[in-house]
Amino acid sequence: MANEYPPPSFHFQVDIDGLGSMSFQEVSGLSLNVETEAFPEGGNTDFTHALPTSVKYSNLVLKRGLNVSSGIISWLYTSVVTFEFELKNAQIYLLNQDHAPIAFWSITGAYPVKWTVSPFNAMKSELAIETIELKYQYFDF
Repeated sequence: MANEYPPPSFHFQVDIDGLGSMSFQEVSGLSLNVETEAFPEGGNTDFTHALPTSVKYSNLVLKRGLNVSSGIISWLYTSVVTFEFELKNAQIYLLNQDHAPIAFWSITGAYPVKWTVSPFNAMKSELAIETIELKYQYFDF
């Protein structure tokens, strides 16, 4: 197999510990941002240094066809009803044409924070799509 650069983004797999491998239409939110704080030099506000203070991670957003009888929905429902959030780790694999991982992200300490369903519209012939958002502590790659 030839090394493809950049790799296509349409062939991926999501595994969530205890829930198994799941298919999604779209995964987004693999993003981090270094927060900074400005410090003036010697009290001079005309010249400042931006120093890193923390790292902020975006929510992981998972989209797929509506499936209310899946393990991830049970996890979400249990979290919302009992307000007891079980942290889970997840793995996201970008795959090649042989279904072998070419990139890997390991999500640590994820829990559900939002669930939405696309609008129902009798004038359109569209699938019902659910969106699940997970907050997480950090990711490695």
